[in-house]
Amino acid sequence: MNDHSACRLSQSNEVGTMTSQFPELATAKLLLRPLVLEDHPAIQAIFPQWEIVRHLNPFVPWPYPADGALTFVRDVALPAMREGRAWHWSIRTRHAPEKLIGVISLMLHPDENRGFWLDPTHWGKGLMREASDVVTDYWFDVLGQPTLRVPKAIDNAASRAISTGSGMRVVWRGEKRYVEGSLPSELWEITADEWRERKSST
Repeated sequence: MNDHSACRLSQSNEVGTMTSQFPELATAKLLLRPLVLEDHPAIQAIFPQWEIVRHLNPFVPWPYPADGALTFVRDVALPAMREGRAWHWSIRTRHAPEKLIGVISLMLHPDENRGFWLDPTHWGKGLMREASDVVTDYWFDVLGQPTLRVPKAIDNAASRAISTGSGMRVVWRGEKRYVEGSLPSELWEITADEWRERKSST
């Protein structure tokens, strides 16, 4: 980890293993805390907004049920974290660390390694770029993964801007299904070497 990412690990981790201790990560503006069951009420209060869900994976139920967040955290996210298949963090600002404003995840799914959502009231502040950078560091430097791949709808301009700004490139174009339906999509990629080279030059 380096000063550029301002990444802090609160627990020791062994590079290259799938048995991380789910550390807290930090950036200049954010605290990323490992997702816990107690986060589900805050997620339920924010997440069911069309602006958030429309470009997400179609497994997200819509309309979102009253127990949707509980079901996701309890039955999907936490088991995957225990089994070393995914890493989920709640996103919080440093000035209000008690308030969850989004979630960011890393996953071992083929061609879908990072996902995130953020309360629209916090859009346009550069927060998701910070969160994305620090978890990408974790993906390469702690988990030892060789490549990061992220699919996204072409009309998801804000998400595409994060990929463009972080040096990713498009390796596939086609149709993909989302909550909104089938949309023209792209698959973005960056390798560990490319990520480190980019960071060393900035």
